[in-house]
Amino acid sequence: MTIIEKLRGKIIVSSQAMPNEPFYDEKCMLAMMQSVINGGAEGLRVAGVRDVKNAKRFNVPVIGLTKPDILPQNWKSVVYITPTLDKVKSLIEAGADIIAFDGTSRPRPDGSNLEQIVELIHTAKKLAMADISTFEEGVKCSDIGADIISTTLAGYTDDSIPCKDTPDFELLEKLVKSTSKPIFLEGRVWYPEEVKKAFELGAHSVVIGSAITRPQLITKRFIG
Repeated sequence: MTIIEKLRGKIIVSSQAMPNEPFYDEKCMLAMMQSVINGGAEGLRVAGVRDVKNAKRFNVPVIGLTKPDILPQNWKSVVYITPTLDKVKSLIEAGADIIAFDGTSRPRPDGSNLEQIVELIHTAKKLAMADISTFEEGVKCSDIGADIISTTLAGYTDDSIPCKDTPDFELLEKLVKSTSKPIFLEGRVWYPEEVKKAFELGAHSVVIGSAITRPQLITKRFIG
């Protein structure tokens, strides 16, 4: 069974923390990974070489990406998820099964383009996962050979509709109907009924992050 088939109809948990957060500690992050796997997660999405290597201890597919230690103030306008070819190479060397990258058409710091990103990932016999924010971006990434399209950036770029506090089901549905590539729903998934709806609409997998692994954000929802 291929990695993509293993993830069909499954939950992937994004286990991430910024360096200035308590859970970024290596032992804490390992405990988080183990905990979500114990709870039934069938895949991990993690940021950085350290956490990719640690995630490989577990017998589940690992989606790797890179992010800056501190997001820039203009984060809606710039590429910051696996932005360069060198960052892709670092994730390949760390052992990630799937490389997640910004799938928008915005300029990259090293001048590379989406086609080069996908080619490099495929040359290493890894899977390319495009994090997109609009329907047009999803179709383009599918056309150039990305193996997985994810709604990760929907509502988080200048080109996409400002985010509500719900997943972008409309984008998911349009992509499912327009491409044969696996579509992952990611972004603002907070409730089990949203996961159910995503699969009913044809999502291949659902990625859940903050609702499970970001205690400070969960707490803020209760405090208001």
